[in-house]
Amino acid sequence: MRADVRNALVAATVLAAFALAGTALVTTAEHSTRARIADNERQALLESLALIVDPARYDNDPLADTIQLADVRLGDGPITVFRARRADEPVAAVFAVTAPDGYAGPIRILVAVNVDGTVSGVRVIAHRETPGLGDPIDASRSDWIHTFAGRSLGDPPRARWTVRKDGGAFDQFTGATITPRTVVHAVRRALEFFEENQEALFATSN
Repeated sequence: MRADVRNALVAATVLAAFALAGTALVTTAEHSTRARIADNERQALLESLALIVDPARYDNDPLADTIQLADVRLGDGPITVFRARRADEPVAAVFAVTAPDGYAGPIRILVAVNVDGTVSGVRVIAHRETPGLGDPIDASRSDWIHTFAGRSLGDPPRARWTVRKDGGAFDQFTGATITPRTVVHAVRRALEFFEENQEALFATSN
């Protein structure tokens, strides 16, 4: 074999080896990164759930005890409901709802409803609302989101589940009405869905 041909083959082999090694490294890194992201998302979700349903109240794994459902009141497409139980008895349902009508886009919200129909807690987990105006819906920015705890469709009366500007019972923000109105309405719709479908929500156990 001529030296130049042999050298070309050696060079091609080396390049191919580097390419394979590079591809393997990228694939490994991608899988590792994806796993870390999934773990981080799971941990963040667990922490959010713990903030709105006291972990001492349930003995199952709500992240494993879920159902998927679709209802336009809860957002576009299927949404996840996490179910908290103690000794197999229902404790609370946590709706991962999306309010599509936020001022700056959809608002993702966790709404925890106790088995008696009262709100256990609410947290906004993703939004793009205007800083300084709409972002008081975030628990890290204000206590406003805590005002839902303990409320129900009868407290306040259903017709008053909106902001004060609309004759409701919930405060709006200075210079921002759309954002809090959107969240209040999303919580009310989750309560309405729970009231209508409570038995079905807890009918099966994973």
